[in-house]
Amino acid sequence: MIRLFKHYIPHAVILLGLIDIALLLVAADFGWRLRAAQIGIDPGTVASRAWQLSGYAGVILLAMVAVGVYGSEALRSMRFATARLLVAISLGIIGLAVLDFVLGGHNFWRSVLAYAMGGSIIVLVMNRLVVGGLLGASAFRRRVLVLGAGHRAERLRNLSDRPESGFAIVGYVAMTESQPVIEEAINRAGINNLTRYVENLGVSEVVLALEERRNSLPLADLLRIKTTGVHVNDFSSFIERETGRIDLDTVNPSWLIFSDGFSSGRAISSAAKRVFDIAASSLLLILTAPIIALFAILVKLDSKGPAFYRQSRVGLYGQPFDVVKLRSMRTDAEVGGAQFAQENDPRVTRLGRFIRKVRIDELPQAWAVLKGEMSFVGPRPERPQFVAELEQQLPFYAERHMVKPGITGWAQINYPYGANLEDSRHKLEFDLYYAKNYTPFLDLLILLQTLRVILWHEGAR
Repeated sequence: MIRLFKHYIPHAVILLGLIDIALLLVAADFGWRLRAAQIGIDPGTVASRAWQLSGYAGVILLAMVAVGVYGSEALRSMRFATARLLVAISLGIIGLAVLDFVLGGHNFWRSVLAYAMGGSIIVLVMNRLVVGGLLGASAFRRRVLVLGAGHRAERLRNLSDRPESGFAIVGYVAMTESQPVIEEAINRAGINNLTRYVENLGVSEVVLALEERRNSLPLADLLRIKTTGVHVNDFSSFIERETGRIDLDTVNPSWLIFSDGFSSGRAISSAAKRVFDIAASSLLLILTAPIIALFAILVKLDSKGPAFYRQSRVGLYGQPFDVVKLRSMRTDAEVGGAQFAQENDPRVTRLGRFIRKVRIDELPQAWAVLKGEMSFVGPRPERPQFVAELEQQLPFYAERHMVKPGITGWAQINYPYGANLEDSRHKLEFDLYYAKNYTPFLDLLILLQTLRVILWHEGAR
């Protein structure tokens, strides 16, 4: 994987994306030349329309990222990829048409966009047929040797078996005399020179997956392997990189302290984030005020009770604040006390089910963003009752409050809505990853992919 702004991106995605950009530029130029030939004008040089071509490729690429074209499902399913491509290109064309209207010029002719759209669909689908087939081949996977043959090694094997995995395990080495879980593992005593063994297998990375590291850490072996240029990684860091989450089953305080992350250099990024939050929340409130007012009236007509409801949540550094949302449940929804929302929750009203799916009930939260109590991106703010319980049951739960809570977040776009302790545990793993690796780039990625969640109702309850 390639680390870009502290976030890991698979080599396959980088390669596919770069080729897509080149093909989008070609399709856009083709559309212009075709239209110029039809009306009998000189198409001019490529340099004379460089910003239009770049604008087309950039907007379409952002739309592709937003709807999940580069997600794991799209990488392994041609049908899934084609469907998402059609949606992305359509949204991108609409966005360019709106942009052309706002700019008040003739930078993106509708006829040119139509030709470019058709060309883009053809070349991008062909790209996935040709290159996409190669991405699943072992040549595009890193060769990994696992030192360990226990349950951790088995977890790595299950991870590598996924179709979208970016690595292939070429061997397991049992470092202790205990009964191995991985039956095909070779005992360390049977390997005369581990460094030469690594070189002969063509390994690019060695992962330490020992069940017990005390007095069993093979420092001499690891040092020799490291000095030959082979990357050496511990289990928790490897899981973080490959899955985009912090593995609560294996991390400890010392790993969180000494591993990369939680950088103090985020002061400038935090200031930029606040400026964005103020500008975006102000604009959102202005643009959606009619929508909020309309649905507030509809909520009143649909069921008895107020249109909005105010609820206490836990924010930055554990400080409580009130969040305001459009009411989507009956007024007696929590007579028996606070409880998680369930799938097909009977407490949700008829209109409430709709506004939850399209996230309209979340719009008033922009006011909390404007006041600085929330951000657009961050961990989902939870109620004090739940936080008190979860801090007792889940390790490092309090650390998620080291960043501002958000309307959308890394956990929200990567894991379905949580309604029990196990779901909360999984979502915490994603929240900790965000708190540890926050950058404006990761925020942008989350904001873009929130569109995918909205379009396909992923995680909404």
